[in-house]
Amino acid sequence: MPFDVDGPVTTVAVSDVRGGHSPRQGGESLEHVQTLADTIGELPPIIVRRDDMRVVDGMHRLRAARLRGDERIAARYFEGGDEEAFVLAVRTNVTHGLPLSLTDRKAAAARIIASHTHWSDRMIATVAGLSAATVARIRRSRPESAPEVRLGNDGKLRPVNGLERRRVARAILMTEPDLSLREVARRAGISPETARSVRRKLAEAGPAPSPDPAALVMRLRSDPTLRFSETGRALLRLLEARSVSPEKWAAIAANVPPHWRDTVARMAIECSDAWRGFAETLLAPGNTKAG
Repeated sequence: MPFDVDGPVTTVAVSDVRGGHSPRQGGESLEHVQTLADTIGELPPIIVRRDDMRVVDGMHRLRAARLRGDERIAARYFEGGDEEAFVLAVRTNVTHGLPLSLTDRKAAAARIIASHTHWSDRMIATVAGLSAATVARIRRSRPESAPEVRLGNDGKLRPVNGLERRRVARAILMTEPDLSLREVARRAGISPETARSVRRKLAEAGPAPSPDPAALVMRLRSDPTLRFSETGRALLRLLEARSVSPEKWAAIAANVPPHWRDTVARMAIECSDAWRGFAETLLAPGNTKAG
C-alpha cells in the first residue's frame, strides 16, 4: 500500500506541531482526548509531515499531550503532498485509534476518487474501510470522467472495462480474422495475450448462427430511445435495407439495368465502406456513453 511510514521514531516539540487536514468532518472527540490524557505513560507516536510539521495522524494524541502539559511527543515523519497525506490519514484512522464514522469514510472515499482517479475501487475501499461496491457507487455518482486504466492493490494497471475491450477485440476478429494479434491488441487496447485468448475462445465457439435481420430491426424499433429521437429514426430507416432477405437482394440485382450495374456496384461498395466505418466507431474503446 502506498504512503507507508517506516522511518524511525523521534520526538518533536509539541509547540512546533500544527493541525492537519483531518478526515473527521466533525473534528476531534473531546471525550477521546480526555481518555488519552488520562493514560499513564508515553502516547503512541503521531505522524507529522516533515515540510510543514502538520499532523497526518494523531490529532487526538497531540491535543491530549497539550492537555497534559507535555513539552515533547513521539513522532514519525512523512514526506509527501496534501493528497498523499490525506490518504495516509484515512488509512491509519481506519486501522487504529478512534474509528472514522461511516459518513467520514464515504466522504474520504469521494475525495480519494477525485485525487487518485486511477486507483481501483478495491484499492480505495481498502484505504477507506468500505466495500468495493460502496466505492463503485460513490464513483458513479461523481461527474468526473473515468480513466482508461486503474491501479489495483497488487500494483498492476488494468483497463477500467476489460469485458468491453474483449468485446471490441472479438468484433475485430470476427470481421478481420487474419489480423495479427498485435494489431488486434492495439486497436482494442488490450495485451496480445488477451487478444490470443479471445481468438482461442472464438475458435472453440465455432461460427455463430446468423441473426434474422428483420427480427433485429423489429427489436430495435421497440426501443423508445431510438424510436423517439431523430437520429434513432434515421438509423432505423437505414437498417431496414439491411433487413432485406438474400433472395430479395438477388432479385434486385437481377433487375438492375446493365448500363447502370457498374455505377450501382461502386455505390454499394461505398455504402459498405461507410457501414464498416460506422461499425468501427461504435466498437471503438471508450465509445460507450449513453445519450
